[in-house]
Amino acid sequence: MPGNDEKIIGFFGYLPPSKIVCDYDACIIAGSEAAFKRYLKLANHPNSDNVIIKKTRLIEVLRGLSLGAPYSFDKEAYARFYPLAKKAGLDVSEANFKAEQPDGEIEFMTIRPNSS
Repeated sequence: MPGNDEKIIGFFGYLPPSKIVCDYDACIIAGSEAAFKRYLKLANHPNSDNVIIKKTRLIEVLRGLSLGAPYSFDKEAYARFYPLAKKAGLDVSEANFKAEQPDGEIEFMTIRPNSS
């Protein structure tokens, strides 16, 4: 059984060699590969056929946050991230996702590292 650091939070995408798919400046983390593909379609993302979608683990998200990177999670990914982040001592808020999403909409919870 993997430790919390190795738990999969969701999926992110990038265009090789290293251009991460973002919503403005925040890295998108979707709860499933299908949800990430749906986001790409809805956003009419250029080169979406070339985006590589990969799993991301808690340790990778924590490392990114420690380096100052913001993350935007969909409902499913944030449900995985939130309890683990709290357990890791992060000051994160509970998400307030709408119960129903209008067709064609994806709601995100964005976490930005504290700037000191």
